[in-house]
Amino acid sequence: MDVVRSFLFEDLDIRGVLVALGNVWHELQAGRNLPPPVNAVLGELAVVTALIAGNLKTPGRITFQLQGHGLVSLLYVDCDERLRLRGMARLRQDRGAVPPAPSFDQLLGDGQLALTLDTHSGAPYQSIVPLVGANLSEVFAHYLAQSEQLPAWLLLGANEDFAGGMFLQKLPDADRRDPDGWSRILHLASTLTPAELASPVANLLMRVFPEENIRLFDPRPVSYHCPRDEDKVLAMLKNLGRAEIEATLAAEGSISVEDEICQQNYHYGPEILSRLFD
Repeated sequence: MDVVRSFLFEDLDIRGVLVALGNVWHELQAGRNLPPPVNAVLGELAVVTALIAGNLKTPGRITFQLQGHGLVSLLYVDCDERLRLRGMARLRQDRGAVPPAPSFDQLLGDGQLALTLDTHSGAPYQSIVPLVGANLSEVFAHYLAQSEQLPAWLLLGANEDFAGGMFLQKLPDADRRDPDGWSRILHLASTLTPAELASPVANLLMRVFPEENIRLFDPRPVSYHCPRDEDKVLAMLKNLGRAEIEATLAAEGSISVEDEICQQNYHYGPEILSRLFD
């Protein structure tokens, strides 16, 4: 179930990717108790992050952050070259109640999309763009079309049980191969609903594109990976310096650090001074 799977319309020079997340999505959302509309958009971001990570020309860790002035102040998902996902959503504290069916603008407001790509060779690549679209599918379809200069189409969907997506991209020779191919494929794809993305990949493609010659590539497994990382926390505390740690201990009696992404808590008493600095 938890896979990224690429495919190719061989007679049309159009490529596609399907993503299906089951257990991975269950683990990522567990314990967060997010309102359903916020949970859904977090699931959609997890899908598109895995989709893009699985098709990078230079493998690395890719991170997406969506920040806005709506009900959600931050959506965060990252995925490494082994397709190990993690992520979180943060609600604005003064937001009030989340309505049952908020618009995308209500959720994220006048926001922006930040991309960071770390290929472990030099400084990470970073890009920040405005959120253009009425939903996350439109935001990323616009982003991918602009970044690769090729027409693109994207459908995303998520609920508490499943998160999935389909991506289509028109390659440079598509019009030469078939002038009507791209418009025909888009017309067929537009009949697909988010709920149908949970269908087995081969069955789904045969049903939506019954007369097309499709090559289906081997699936790449996706996993959830968000372990406890005390070394990282200790390094962060040490960077604060001895004086600040002593001041916090004097005022609070202890130091607590919460890893919001992985939902891990770290708690230290006065013994942390000798552990860090002696």
